[in-house]
Amino acid sequence: MDLDFLQRFFTDLVGRTEGPMSFRFILQPAMAALTAWHDGTRDAKEGRQPYAWQMEHEDGSKRRQSLWEGVRSMGRVLVLGVVIDVIYQVRVFGGFRYPNETIVIVLVLAFLPYLLLRGPVDRFQRARMARKGGP
Repeated sequence: MDLDFLQRFFTDLVGRTEGPMSFRFILQPAMAALTAWHDGTRDAKEGRQPYAWQMEHEDGSKRRQSLWEGVRSMGRVLVLGVVIDVIYQVRVFGGFRYPNETIVIVLVLAFLPYLLLRGPVDRFQRARMARKGGP
């Protein structure tokens, strides 16, 4: 891998925090958090294992099913992230030139927060339901 490529890649990624469309650094994680809240609450009500636990401990086919469920649930947020990054690249670079950067940005700003929050929301909701005498 070319060192110039890596330097440009990280410079571009850091440069995206300022300038046009920087609101996405708040919007995408917020949307991911709302989706994680919804899905974590549903997991708690259905008595399912926390999402990250499922991803780690299930066999291959169930793991793929769980991953696909997360992607389906996050679909709109992921598409929104791609659209926002394409618009950013067109405005800043004059065209859609760096699809790899788009993938990294969307995964970091949307899917990673979703993965990190869904399990804790599940545990929080289970504890809340237990205090209320729920399932």
